[in-house]
Amino acid sequence: MTTSPTPQRLVPGDAAPEFALPDSSGGTTSLADLRGHKTVLYFYPQAATPACTQEACDFRDSLASLAAAGYAVVGISPDPARAVAKFAEAQHLGFPLLADEDHRVAESYATWGEKKNYGRTYEGLIRSTFVLDEEGRVEVAQYNVRAKGHVAKLRRDLGLD
Repeated sequence: MTTSPTPQRLVPGDAAPEFALPDSSGGTTSLADLRGHKTVLYFYPQAATPACTQEACDFRDSLASLAAAGYAVVGISPDPARAVAKFAEAQHLGFPLLADEDHRVAESYATWGEKKNYGRTYEGLIRSTFVLDEEGRVEVAQYNVRAKGHVAKLRRDLGLD
């Protein structure tokens, strides 16, 4: 298998890579739309799978307290726009999910790369979360996070719990 070179992982202080992607409400969401708000931007592998559903619902269940602390939440996956829309509606998420079908945005955030599962190596989305400041700079970059307990850990890391 030939793999493309993985971009350098983002670190706090980096400018978040620009993007504009179809969203779960039928519109488009861009990094420019998020400026002016602190944003939790999380990348997940596939809508409606058990781990991704758990992570999305954990964000949903923490949405009010995250919003009270000044944070918006946005999820990104390589799913088609219709899949993220169906997933957001089925789980009553209350925050946008973005469709990155060609995984260009995931690549620019260094969240697309080599993965191993049950002894098999392949390319895919690496579950990751970024906290962006009001200007679109990275405050927190977390790669290879686990779905279970991730939101609780992120809340602790942000000093919200």
